[in-house]
Amino acid sequence: MALSPIVKGTIQSAVIGGISNIIAQVVAAQQNNKPITIDPLPLFQFILFALVSTPPNILWQEFLESTFPAHDDPRPPKEKPPVVPKLNKTNTLIKTILDQTLGAFINTLMFSMFMHGIQAAMSHHHGSSPSASSFVGTLLGAGGGPKQVMRWENVNWQHVWEKSRGEFWEIVQAGWKFWPLVSLVNFVFLKTVEARNLLGGLAGLGWGVYISLSTAARK
Repeated sequence: MALSPIVKGTIQSAVIGGISNIIAQVVAAQQNNKPITIDPLPLFQFILFALVSTPPNILWQEFLESTFPAHDDPRPPKEKPPVVPKLNKTNTLIKTILDQTLGAFINTLMFSMFMHGIQAAMSHHHGSSPSASSFVGTLLGAGGGPKQVMRWENVNWQHVWEKSRGEFWEIVQAGWKFWPLVSLVNFVFLKTVEARNLLGGLAGLGWGVYISLSTAARK
């Protein structure tokens, strides 16, 4: 049975999130002249965020496209000869503005709240330098059960909110230097969900490395 676009996109984003975090850890180690070791904690956190955030983002993109179609087809589908759909510049501009304002604001807050929250909930793992195998064992329920993975009672949500607010505009402005071009290419030139997911994934790889490095620096 074929996977739905949401499932495919979520799996793709999780893989890209993991790869980008690994690349970021390698880059950070080289910059600091340290041996290259992969910390499973941020790797797990970035993969989990991708799994949580991708489905609503795909639904958001589908909503934008259905509400503001990028192309107009002036003829009925069965009429010949086929006509290349005309770009609707107004709809494309509206979608880009909405995506880079409302969409960007919600995504940025969601990312910051999630990351700072889960880092606090998993702070008891820091300093123990868990190996990947032992951490996976903990995730699967060994060595104390699921409560050993995340302790949400340790999270100070007021502190998480303040940190998220403090870095909000920095992340949004960094995104404005990168994502508007990606959005325009997606809306103007790419017409299939698969093609848009592919471009978004490739762009997300570079963005994920930047965000991973920034998140590590802000700890």
